[in-house]
Amino acid sequence: MEAEAMKMLGVGLAAGLGFLGPGLGLGLIGFGAMQALGRNPEARGPILTNMILIGALAEAIGIYAVATVLILMFVGG
Repeated sequence: MEAEAMKMLGVGLAAGLGFLGPGLGLGLIGFGAMQALGRNPEARGPILTNMILIGALAEAIGIYAVATVLILMFVGG
């Protein structure tokens, strides 16, 4: 019983830390894009394109964290 509790504690820590990075990254991406649009509204197209690309890459890290958490939860002793 105690081993299962420690396993779930590890899963929770992995999830929390694994989702912290992408969450902060997406917030900073949005902040930077809004700053750039405020300074140069004419450059909306390239800024939006780059923001979406970098946002997708940051989201991929969150998806890796989900996969890792699921593996930790359902596999192993």
